[in-house]
Amino acid sequence: MKKKIIYELNALYREPMQVMGYVFGEGEKSVCVVGSMRGNEVQQMFSCSCLIRRLKKLEERQELAAGKSILVIPCINSYSMNIGKRFWSTDNTDINRMFPGYQEGETTQRIAAGVFDAVKDYSIGIQFASNYMSGRFLPHIRMMRTGFEDIEAAKNFAFPYVMVRDTRPFDTTTLNYNWQIWETKAYSVYTTDTEEIDRQSAADAVKGIEKMLNAAGILNSRVSGGYHYYSQVLCDGSLLSVRCREAGIYENKVYVGEEVHEGQLLAEITDPYEGTVLEQLTAPADATVFFQHKAPLIYADTTALKLV
Repeated sequence: MKKKIIYELNALYREPMQVMGYVFGEGEKSVCVVGSMRGNEVQQMFSCSCLIRRLKKLEERQELAAGKSILVIPCINSYSMNIGKRFWSTDNTDINRMFPGYQEGETTQRIAAGVFDAVKDYSIGIQFASNYMSGRFLPHIRMMRTGFEDIEAAKNFAFPYVMVRDTRPFDTTTLNYNWQIWETKAYSVYTTDTEEIDRQSAADAVKGIEKMLNAAGILNSRVSGGYHYYSQVLCDGSLLSVRCREAGIYENKVYVGEEVHEGQLLAEITDPYEGTVLEQLTAPADATVFFQHKAPLIYADTTALKLV
């Protein structure tokens, strides 16, 4: 393993922010894995650390294919991570809305440009991503339709689901989209959580990446554990949203991944002052819980759950 600085940003009153990369093997730029870009993506950074630990063992055992190299970047936005703020600490901009970046632009544009210059030539790009919706997800692989997506290859992760969706205008400034435009096979990996560490979900994701890299001929290892699915492919309209009418204290009555039946109680909202039940959310059909709101409070007219 070699450790190197991918990008460095000098600061007036703090130590320089260094984006660190960990390189395994030598030769062709085969795979790049990126972790947290936002200050609350603790699970994404932790998952990368688990992957680095695993790759170190595989390299020691000489189970990396000859002539292949792997780059892992655990964290791009350590400044925001240090203060627990989701976006860039000074101007609240999102690095993952700045790609491919601009070297003469604003701070986050320059960070994106420096990082993208280091990762754009890899054949496969994997990002541990988080969703704009705060809550728990069933682990899945997410891809955008750009004309360069490889859905069959995404099934090699052996995750329960592969989500494929149409691109929207703001997607054109994300890492995943720009990877694909530069003809990198790009995949976003979603584990169960974001702001809290889920060790099992992270371990299963690392196993999934290892399976995928074995299928791509980049690793020659034996994989035990992890997910064992023939992935179901979902599209934009495959998920059924369950929204609440009331605001209040929110409590889930099911868990992510649970199979539920039509009419089953999914969640309950109670009055924060009087403790009376304001609303009960029930399953509109037989389904599997794909996403659930997690925070103890919820606003009115909010998507509380998504079902497959």
